[in-house]
Amino acid sequence: MQSEKLSNKEFAQKLEKQTKQFAIRIIKLSSQLSSMPEGNVIRYQLVKSGTSIGANYREANRAVSRADFRNKISICEKEASETQYWLEIMMEANLLPPTVVQPNYNECSQLLAIFTSIRRSSKKG
Repeated sequence: MQSEKLSNKEFAQKLEKQTKQFAIRIIKLSSQLSSMPEGNVIRYQLVKSGTSIGANYREANRAVSRADFRNKISICEKEASETQYWLEIMMEANLLPPTVVQPNYNECSQLLAIFTSIRRSSKKG
Protein backbone atom coordinates (compact mmCIF):
# COMPACT_ATOMS: atom_id res chain seq x y z
CA MET A 1 0.00 0.00 0.00
CA GLN A 2 1.14 3.51 -0.75
CA SER A 3 1.97 5.87 2.07
CA GLU A 4 -0.79 8.32 1.19
CA LYS A 5 -2.37 10.13 4.14
CA LEU A 6 -5.43 8.12 5.15
CA SER A 7 -7.59 8.20 8.24
CA ASN A 8 -7.41 5.08 10.42
CA LYS A 9 -10.80 3.97 9.09
CA GLU A 10 -9.76 4.48 5.45
CA PHE A 11 -6.48 2.65 6.07
CA ALA A 12 -8.33 -0.25 7.71
CA GLN A 13 -10.80 -0.49 4.82
CA LYS A 14 -8.01 -0.42 2.25
CA LEU A 15 -5.98 -3.05 4.10
CA GLU A 16 -9.06 -5.29 4.50
CA LYS A 17 -9.59 -5.11 0.74
CA GLN A 18 -5.90 -5.79 0.05
CA THR A 19 -5.78 -8.82 2.36
CA LYS A 20 -8.94 -10.23 0.78
CA GLN A 21 -7.49 -9.83 -2.72
CA PHE A 22 -4.25 -11.40 -1.50
CA ALA A 23 -6.22 -14.41 -0.20
CA ILE A 24 -7.88 -14.82 -3.60
CA ARG A 25 -4.51 -14.69 -5.36
CA ILE A 26 -3.10 -17.27 -2.93
CA ILE A 27 -6.04 -19.61 -3.66
CA LYS A 28 -5.47 -19.22 -7.40
CA LEU A 29 -1.72 -19.72 -7.00
CA SER A 30 -2.19 -22.85 -4.92
CA SER A 31 -4.50 -24.34 -7.53
CA GLN A 32 -1.49 -24.44 -9.89
CA LEU A 33 0.39 -26.86 -7.63
CA SER A 34 0.61 -30.51 -8.60
CA SER A 35 -1.84 -33.01 -7.17
CA MET A 36 1.04 -35.10 -5.85
CA PRO A 37 1.04 -35.58 -2.05
CA GLU A 38 3.64 -32.84 -1.48
CA GLY A 39 1.67 -30.41 -3.64
CA ASN A 40 -1.48 -31.18 -1.67
CA VAL A 41 0.26 -30.56 1.67
CA ILE A 42 1.74 -27.25 0.55
CA ARG A 43 -1.56 -26.20 -1.06
CA TYR A 44 -3.45 -26.89 2.17
CA GLN A 45 -0.93 -25.05 4.35
CA LEU A 46 -0.58 -22.10 1.97
CA VAL A 47 -4.32 -21.59 1.57
CA LYS A 48 -4.86 -21.92 5.31
CA SER A 49 -2.27 -19.32 6.28
CA GLY A 50 -2.75 -17.04 3.26
CA THR A 51 -6.49 -16.67 3.77
CA SER A 52 -6.18 -16.39 7.55
CA ILE A 53 -4.36 -13.06 7.29
CA GLY A 54 -7.38 -11.16 5.99
CA ALA A 55 -9.89 -13.03 8.13
CA ASN A 56 -7.98 -12.17 11.29
CA TYR A 57 -7.46 -8.58 10.19
CA ARG A 58 -11.20 -8.21 9.66
CA GLU A 59 -11.74 -9.60 13.17
CA ALA A 60 -9.12 -7.18 14.56
CA ASN A 61 -11.07 -4.26 13.14
CA ARG A 62 -14.10 -5.48 15.06
CA ALA A 63 -12.21 -6.18 18.28
CA VAL A 64 -13.98 -5.64 21.58
CA SER A 65 -10.89 -4.38 23.39
CA ARG A 66 -7.37 -3.11 22.77
CA ALA A 67 -5.99 -6.47 23.97
CA ASP A 68 -8.28 -8.32 21.54
CA PHE A 69 -7.08 -6.05 18.72
CA ARG A 70 -3.40 -6.68 19.56
CA ASN A 71 -4.01 -10.43 19.74
CA LYS A 72 -5.66 -10.53 16.29
CA ILE A 73 -2.92 -8.35 14.78
CA SER A 74 -0.31 -10.75 16.24
CA ILE A 75 -2.13 -13.61 14.54
CA CYS A 76 -2.08 -11.67 11.23
CA GLU A 77 1.65 -11.21 11.63
CA LYS A 78 2.24 -14.91 12.36
CA GLU A 79 0.05 -16.05 9.47
CA ALA A 80 1.83 -13.69 7.07
CA SER A 81 5.16 -15.11 8.24
CA GLU A 82 3.91 -18.67 7.72
CA THR A 83 2.57 -17.80 4.27
CA GLN A 84 5.96 -16.34 3.41
CA TYR A 85 7.56 -19.62 4.53
CA TRP A 86 5.36 -21.74 2.24
CA LEU A 87 6.01 -19.39 -0.69
CA GLU A 88 9.77 -19.76 -0.04
CA ILE A 89 9.37 -23.55 -0.05
CA MET A 90 7.53 -23.35 -3.36
CA MET A 91 10.29 -21.26 -4.93
CA GLU A 92 13.23 -23.20 -3.48
CA ALA A 93 11.69 -26.55 -4.44
CA ASN A 94 10.90 -25.19 -7.94
CA LEU A 95 7.26 -26.21 -7.61
CA LEU A 96 6.16 -23.25 -9.74
CA PRO A 97 8.14 -20.75 -11.81
CA PRO A 98 9.66 -17.96 -9.69
CA THR A 99 7.92 -15.37 -11.88
CA VAL A 100 4.59 -16.80 -10.71
CA VAL A 101 5.43 -17.03 -6.99
CA GLN A 102 7.66 -13.96 -6.48
CA PRO A 103 4.94 -11.25 -6.77
CA ASN A 104 2.93 -13.04 -4.08
CA TYR A 105 6.03 -13.37 -1.94
CA ASN A 106 6.74 -9.66 -2.32
CA GLU A 107 3.21 -8.70 -1.31
CA CYS A 108 3.32 -11.11 1.62
CA SER A 109 6.55 -9.45 2.78
CA GLN A 110 4.82 -6.08 2.56
CA LEU A 111 1.85 -7.38 4.59
CA LEU A 112 4.19 -8.85 7.19
CA ALA A 113 5.93 -5.47 7.55
CA ILE A 114 2.57 -3.68 7.89
CA PHE A 115 1.29 -6.03 10.59
CA THR A 116 4.60 -5.91 12.45
CA SER A 117 4.38 -2.12 12.43
CA ILE A 118 0.74 -2.13 13.57
CA ARG A 119 1.52 -4.56 16.40
CA ARG A 120 4.47 -2.49 17.58
CA SER A 121 2.55 0.78 17.47
CA SER A 122 -0.47 -0.74 19.22
CA LYS A 123 1.75 -1.45 22.26
CA LYS A 124 2.30 2.29 22.66
CA GLY A 125 -0.22 4.38 24.47
